[in-house]
Amino acid sequence: MALKTYRPTSPGRRGMTGSNFAEITKDKPEKSLLTSLKKNAGRNNLGRISVRHRGGGSKRRLRIIDFKREKFGIPGRVAAIEYDPNRSANIALIYYVDGEKRYILSPQGLNVGDIIKSGENSELKPGNAMPLKQMPGGTLIHNIEIEPGKGAQLVRSAGVAAQLMAKEGEYTLIRLPSSEMRRIRSDCIATIGQVGNVEHQNIKMGKAGRVRWLGRRPQVRGSAMNPNDHPHGGGEGRSPVGMPGPKTPWGKPAMGYKTRKPKASDRVIVKRRGK
Repeated sequence: MALKTYRPTSPGRRGMTGSNFAEITKDKPEKSLLTSLKKNAGRNNLGRISVRHRGGGSKRRLRIIDFKREKFGIPGRVAAIEYDPNRSANIALIYYVDGEKRYILSPQGLNVGDIIKSGENSELKPGNAMPLKQMPGGTLIHNIEIEPGKGAQLVRSAGVAAQLMAKEGEYTLIRLPSSEMRRIRSDCIATIGQVGNVEHQNIKMGKAGRVRWLGRRPQVRGSAMNPNDHPHGGGEGRSPVGMPGPKTPWGKPAMGYKTRKPKASDRVIVKRRGK
């Protein structure tokens, strides 16, 4: 997929880029795989804002994606590659030979008319899904389960891929896109290949209004606030932070402060991301 540029008819247009949707083959989604999507504007079940700077944005319908890939041994034909407003990756509409239709994440190299399959006896090609124990070392994978049968939770964004490094008993060692090394049970299912829409990370929004279409509201600097609203606020003119290190609006350290609580999954992380 290549990016398209725009004529600089305004300051917002200058430098703006967008997808040319060359891979997309179908405009309207499959009605049987749509459901309504309720907007929460960053609020939790108590009505309190748990994620700031969310709200507004264009209306969307939710596409039901098959993250479990549980139709073992049943071949399916790629009928179309479609745009999904709810994620960065494109999706592929699959017609299975038993008459069922499903959406999957579209990997790079998957084309209309290709045949895909799930299960232990599947061929090693993009779009096919199988347990990790059936894959050779060095395979690029995406759409990875953490618990068998729960459905994929890892490596689902546009252009990303994990790599299968080694097999250790009932666990398989995976290198994630963040460079984290993690052990995952070998009977978990993953999909072969790299997620498509690789150029998505290079898109430049160009103007603030385009960000609002995505449901993201403005973020105000703490230094522009009053001292009763933010620890960085107040002062005559432009003032420094005036304290050891930058703070969140609630006074917690904002950079380098570890906030991750101990989790059961810590034992399967071999090497953490970052340095």
